Amino acid sequence: MTQKFKVLVTRKWPKKVEEELQLNFETTLNESDTPLSENELIDAMQNYDALLPTVTDKISDTILSVANKKVKIVGNFGVGFNNIDIDSAKKNNLVVTNTPEVLTDCTADIAMLLMLGVARRGSEGEFHVRKKEWSGWRPTHMMGTKITGKTLGLIGMGRIAQAMAHKAHHGFKMKILFYDPYVKSENLSNLSATSCESIDELLSKSDFVSLHCPSTKETQGLINYETLKKMKESGYLINTARGDIVVESDLVKALKDNTIKGAGLDVYQKEPEVNEELLKLKNVFLLPHLGSATEETREAMGMRVLSNIQAFFNGDEPNDRVI
Repeated sequence: MTQKFKVLVTRKWPKKVEEELQLNFETTLNESDTPLSENELIDAMQNYDALLPTVTDKISDTILSVANKKVKIVGNFGVGFNNIDIDSAKKNNLVVTNTPEVLTDCTADIAMLLMLGVARRGSEGEFHVRKKEWSGWRPTHMMGTKITGKTLGLIGMGRIAQAMAHKAHHGFKMKILFYDPYVKSENLSNLSATSCESIDELLSKSDFVSLHCPSTKETQGLINYETLKKMKESGYLINTARGDIVVESDLVKALKDNTIKGAGLDVYQKEPEVNEELLKLKNVFLLPHLGSATEETREAMGMRVLSNIQAFFNGDEPNDRVI
């Protein structure tokens, strides 16, 4: 590229990625890591060639449809892109890219951590020790649920779900069920995974239910009190997908009245707000959206954005084009 295009990065990114962006583009960084306002994002659309948001930046129709746009590509930092009004981006002839594949294993690891943490009462145990409440080992102290040999049900069977299934099946000898109308069991022979005819079937047969579907109009609120009642009373819900797939108030009710035994959550309905009632419950294991939060993965995600916008401005097709 002979011309240095102007790009705006909406949040603080790994240092190596920011340095590469500065080498290749006229780059404006967000040194304070403070979320940009709608007006600041509108201004960016009018003054930069590329907007590089993260999954927590709401890129609405108001922003994308602003008059006198200069932005031609939105390079999203994250595999999900429900933060962007895709219909508006199409209408405004904007290219949108994401960062798939590179965060698969680390997000699957967090799903495993949530499953292990809630089943074995990990956060309870740590606080017990930190508060100096532990009086010593005893046969009935803080008994949890065994994971090895249990049944894991996956709603959605994309890359992250398949990575979790691999770890669970080969590492913990778990039986794998899944519901995904676009994936067939015969393509998952290495996991001995069985496809369910319906979500209801999966919910009723699984000891652990892990969510891996995207947030869409069809999946938002998919897990509610009625669906939770179809799970085993001894069952656990795991969510590393998107918070709005679960109706949090219904989950709180199910956890309080023992409709299910517990939950492990890395994402929330109104991030960064977390339902106050969830915070009071002992049978839920909570993490602050750490799915891809390793140095290696976040750097790889940033480099993926860089590669996509480089390709675009060179006149080539970006590898991770969403639209």
